[in-house]
Amino acid sequence: MKIDLHSHTKFSDGHLTPEELILRAHTMQVDALAVTDHDTVAGLEEAHATQSKQKRALTIIDGVEISTTWHSFDIHIVGLNVDRHCPTFLERLQGQSQTREARAEKIADKLEKCGFEGVLTRAKALAGVGQVTRAHFARVLVNNYGVPSMDAAFKKYLGKGKRAAVKAEWPSIETAIEWIHDAGGQAVLAHPAHYDMTAKWLRRLVALFEQAGGDAIETAFPGINKTKQELINELAQTHQLLASAGSDFHFPSRWTELGKNLGISSKLTPVWHNWKQFEGLTAES
Repeated sequence: MKIDLHSHTKFSDGHLTPEELILRAHTMQVDALAVTDHDTVAGLEEAHATQSKQKRALTIIDGVEISTTWHSFDIHIVGLNVDRHCPTFLERLQGQSQTREARAEKIADKLEKCGFEGVLTRAKALAGVGQVTRAHFARVLVNNYGVPSMDAAFKKYLGKGKRAAVKAEWPSIETAIEWIHDAGGQAVLAHPAHYDMTAKWLRRLVALFEQAGGDAIETAFPGINKTKQELINELAQTHQLLASAGSDFHFPSRWTELGKNLGISSKLTPVWHNWKQFEGLTAES
């Protein structure tokens, strides 16, 4: 069974609508997909509605990716099997949306001072139904203002400490875990190898995550090298965390694709080991 527990739609910084994402999952022969937009569950209804019209089976996991702050790092916590109708959870996510909106306006102000007039209007048009993220600003800079690439946009303007960088006031890791648990979900530390930190800091992060009640850690995701994966597998075992796997899919590409290369170590217990919908099934390596 091909399982992918981390993906995005246009309701955050993904390029596909929920309908397009579900159809892509079928094309890639994915059997279970978690839709985990940044700080919102707004795309889940469309995802379920799309799947209800399909002949091929696909289990949709209701998810979210919550932004948090730990020391100087932005850390992402994925929530799996959350109750997308929980009023308290929706209210908390609305607060995240307001934080993201305020941040976008500050980023736009800084970009305007860099000579990029009308950047917020363009970013909002690109985001459509979704929230404006740094990725939207980067795409606008590339599409409309001659910046050569997304990477260049972050390195010169949007990255940490750069000319248009704005530090977000996100909740703590502990708070995000509490929100996810209150909504009936499991909290997963997302793509731990992608944070710009040393192995020592990563060990501290995982220890804190466990102490805060975190449930699982992503051990399989695109771009992870063997050395980092071995370290993360070790940390999962040391801290008795379940293992998750997700592509962090935003759009089709040769580097990041739904359900691709997401096998987890046989030494680890998968986060889905006791999910009723997965009984008797195993993940594809």
